[in-house]
Amino acid sequence: MRIAVYPGSFDPVTNGHLDVVARAARLFDEVVVAVAASNAKNSLFPANYRAELVERSLDGRDGTSNVRVTHFDGLLVDYVRSLGACAVVRGLRAISDFEFEFQMALMNRKLEPTIETIFLMPREEYSYLSSRMVREVARLGGDISSFAPAASREALHAVFHPQPDPS
Repeated sequence: MRIAVYPGSFDPVTNGHLDVVARAARLFDEVVVAVAASNAKNSLFPANYRAELVERSLDGRDGTSNVRVTHFDGLLVDYVRSLGACAVVRGLRAISDFEFEFQMALMNRKLEPTIETIFLMPREEYSYLSSRMVREVARLGGDISSFAPAASREALHAVFHPQPDPS
């Protein structure tokens, strides 16, 4: 069984992330979307909630029955090894992503030579999307319906535009 891990912060999950998940699901027997519990980014949502948002976004989505969602803490290659996975999937949106992703892939290869890194590009309509940009548009009250699934939109709305307490 060929297992791939798609790690990320997914803060929140975007339509670009979901596109990469669907592409990976066609290539591997199982894809594990692994939400990083601790990362250098200041996450808006805790890891378990980000994982829940990914699960809700994938629920009933065609072509993703072989996808499961987890969250992890620690070194990615250790987690990938613990799952018996053979590959790490990373999305590349633009040239600016390449340098960082290339360095990470080489470091992971040095730490664990048996794990391959696979780069997948999302559809062109998502090539400019990032969670950071989606958060900012949502914070400013913009329409993010074409950028993020309903679960992410609802979560962002609750944070940035909470309803007053009726009591």
